[in-house]
Amino acid sequence: MPYLTSTRPGTAGTDVRTGFGIPGLAHPLLAPTEWHRLTHPGTPLHWVVLNVADGPGVQPDPHCLEAAGRLRNAGVRVLGHLDTAYGLRSFGEVISDAHRFLDWYQVDGFLLHRCPADRASLPEVRRTVGTLRVIHEDAHVVLGHGTHPCPGYAEYADQLVTFSGAWSDYRWSQVAEWTADHPPERFCHFVHGVPRPHLDEALRIARWQGAATIWFTDHAPGRHTDPWEPMPGYWDDIVSRIGTGVSE
Repeated sequence: MPYLTSTRPGTAGTDVRTGFGIPGLAHPLLAPTEWHRLTHPGTPLHWVVLNVADGPGVQPDPHCLEAAGRLRNAGVRVLGHLDTAYGLRSFGEVISDAHRFLDWYQVDGFLLHRCPADRASLPEVRRTVGTLRVIHEDAHVVLGHGTHPCPGYAEYADQLVTFSGAWSDYRWSQVAEWTADHPPERFCHFVHGVPRPHLDEALRIARWQGAATIWFTDHAPGRHTDPWEPMPGYWDDIVSRIGTGVSE
């Protein structure tokens, strides 16, 4: 398979811990059980994105504040969802959203959703990330490209989302060669439509491609549905698989 054609030095035999980066469950009022399950001891969470209403919303939401507080009290990093619209949203709009996330929910960092990936957009993204680190010195910043960006983006973010899409594409995907210069904890993969029988294969792809933060779900996009919002139907199964490691 294509993802096995290039080995990544230093990743196949390491003890890098795979964990979940959750790009945005449904609102806590609509999915209270799911949000509570995230705080169960031993759940391998790297971070959870808080998306109130395509961003922080227009006023503080008590349900989101409570859910974020439970996660942070459990030691889980909470990130605010900032939509860059592939560079179409202005710098001021994005930073204004960031301020609201900090003021209302005390987030630990940000996911820049729909982040540009081309070289021409790099200066503006660099400016945005630099400003985020000014208003929150310890911010954990994830660039949500959804594909491999030009290598320069890796200099400015803590993590890059280098795949976001369907299982039918992921199982034949190939990793960009430049990513081998960085450790697996720098990369995230979001994959929807992963059937339960293919979980081990999906986990092996992430491991071979050097992505330590993942979110796999059996849900698929619909006309009015976001595949990332529900908890995967095999949540307990994938939690136990990651907890015991992935066999090679």
